[in-house]
Amino acid sequence: MRGSDFAELRAFAAIVEHGSFARAAKHLGMSSSALSQTIRLLESRLGVQLLNRTTRSVAPSVVGQQLYERLGPTMLELDAAVSEAVGAAGRVAGLLRINTSGVAATKLISPRLGRFHRACPDVQLDIVINDGLSDIVADRCDAGIRGGERLEKDVVAVRLTADMEMMAVATPDYLNRHGTPKIPADLHAHACINWRYPGSGAVYRWEFEKDGKSFEMSVEGPLTSSMQEVVLEGALQGLGILYTYNDDRIVSAIGDGRLKRVLTDWSPKFPGLFLYYSSRRSPTPALRAFIDCLLDREI
Repeated sequence: MRGSDFAELRAFAAIVEHGSFARAAKHLGMSSSALSQTIRLLESRLGVQLLNRTTRSVAPSVVGQQLYERLGPTMLELDAAVSEAVGAAGRVAGLLRINTSGVAATKLISPRLGRFHRACPDVQLDIVINDGLSDIVADRCDAGIRGGERLEKDVVAVRLTADMEMMAVATPDYLNRHGTPKIPADLHAHACINWRYPGSGAVYRWEFEKDGKSFEMSVEGPLTSSMQEVVLEGALQGLGILYTYNDDRIVSAIGDGRLKRVLTDWSPKFPGLFLYYSSRRSPTPALRAFIDCLLDREI
């Protein structure tokens, strides 16, 4: 492979990942016009159209998507090889790409960004928010963060948090006006606040468990959102009953009386959040430092 071939393929992969010539050009440190010329040369040399372009968007063609899926693991291995070479010289540097849920990004990554940057100023973090399941190798990510119940078996997993418990909560005022549900079936007579998965758009079916038996149910109400802040605010403003994990904000609102927990005996626990990476490759020095930061260990 010629050096220009690699540069063209990396440019193509960056456009697919960022969904924009402008964002990809900024990521690559080149102008949009230079990037466009690079892709035209690549398509001309291959004799196929790799990208479908409109005035507002860009997306891979069928052939382009197939090429990107094959390129992903190779690009990731090349990035890892460069990072390891740099690490062998005692310097932690390079691109670190993490695929994570919005919950984990807010709860674990955001509060530690400054600490990680101060410890590893030569590492460029690329945090990809995706609440659906993701193939981190195909997506050219070094690692992912998800709930433990959603992990594949062929990964190395590092526990980041304790197990999480689901909680059904509402304001005392709402419960005074509408009554307190005693069993999950009572929820059909209540206003419920729904959560929509950002990736798939599907609405979360509330999961309950008691005496070793578990089941799911759909509920209805005045509010559905894919943003945790929105559904929490809806509960705090008395719109209805919210069913969510034991986030610090939920625990705090229960502690100061703004929210009250219901259906406690029916609420299951789930494995906490884990960072995971492919068992087929060793973590780069940058990833090891990132894991130490998330675990509040010395970097």
